[in-house]
Amino acid sequence: MADTAAQISEEDFRAEALAFLEANAEPRPPEKLVFGEGSDEVSVLAERTPEQDAREVAEAKRWAAKVFDAGFGWITGPVEYGGRGLSGSYQRIYSSEEAKFATPTQAPRMIGLGMIAPTILAHGTEPVKHAYLKPLWRGDIIACQLFSEPSNGSDLAGVQTRAMRDGDEWIINGQKVWTSGAQYSDIGEIICRTDPDAPKHKGLSGFVVDMKAPGVEVRPLRQMTGGASFNEVFFTDVRVPADHLLGDVNGGWTVALTTLMNERAAIGGGGAGGGGTTARLLDLMRHLGATSDPLIRQEYADLWINMQVARWNTERALSKVRAGQLPGPELSTAKLSLTQNMRRTAELAAKVLGPRIIADSGEWGTYAWSRYLLGVPGMRIAGGTDEIMRNIVAERVLGLPKEPSPKQ
Repeated sequence: MADTAAQISEEDFRAEALAFLEANAEPRPPEKLVFGEGSDEVSVLAERTPEQDAREVAEAKRWAAKVFDAGFGWITGPVEYGGRGLSGSYQRIYSSEEAKFATPTQAPRMIGLGMIAPTILAHGTEPVKHAYLKPLWRGDIIACQLFSEPSNGSDLAGVQTRAMRDGDEWIINGQKVWTSGAQYSDIGEIICRTDPDAPKHKGLSGFVVDMKAPGVEVRPLRQMTGGASFNEVFFTDVRVPADHLLGDVNGGWTVALTTLMNERAAIGGGGAGGGGTTARLLDLMRHLGATSDPLIRQEYADLWINMQVARWNTERALSKVRAGQLPGPELSTAKLSLTQNMRRTAELAAKVLGPRIIADSGEWGTYAWSRYLLGVPGMRIAGGTDEIMRNIVAERVLGLPKEPSPKQ
């Protein structure tokens, strides 16, 4: 991992990446969707048992360690923290080559890499950076995000979980909710109230907390899809070292914004709403003869157009990230486009299927869409509700005046 951008050309890097992949993975077979064959699962979030979670996490960690040790784990990261110190173009080269191979999903690590690691890099103390960045990128540990609470919904500034200083430690008490991956995470980024007398945006602080520490309790939340992808997490006198503070004391709002902008980049990065799902929908329409209906055809065309526009807009916003800039409020548009396209997909599927989406007749590829339909509302909440996204776009992108406060 000693190579730097000045020591290896992009051509040599591509050859090095390809050699690694050919030696360690099988080429990805061409995707061929045939209606009636294979699994007919259509869902927004994977609904897994604890045993399936454990297998997926183990496979993700195994592959991540192999990739990292070969020099492809954190290609753009600072060398002093375990990265390779190369530009974003090298990451794009590796990603494009790896996409040609069948490799274990890295979904369990995405929150840690897409949201928590960038926040630690931007705001962590040197001991925290050295303790967690390399293990996160190597797959040795997994991280989760601990922001939402039962009492404050999307109002992050209203959090009530408390952190009180006690010598060289902070003591945390409170509850978080809707935490993805908490059940298998090793650390978490948590936002707590550290000054109850300050204005609510000013009295927050961010910390890195050990998810295995005494006093941390994780409970799964059952969703209307039948799965339990999220959790509620309770903190009872959980002790956190003082050097695990992110940023300044009472500077947690800035820390949280860094995470949220990266979260919207991660969620909105697939702003089209899922090409595979839309292809499955088109096959369903053909199977049921719905493509002969001009109104259905027009609705599908509208969905496809919106997906293409969303993809291009997201690419424009992500170009800033690739240029080394922090994700901007424009990615709120990407996240909103994603959920709107998912809503369009679900509504069209329901229109095509009729009663078959709510009653299981045993027919392949029909009732399976119910899980997608029930999962979309969750995505319209995750990472900031649609309403919050519209406010951000209106105020911070378009420059419109803020909505009047109920207190005014």
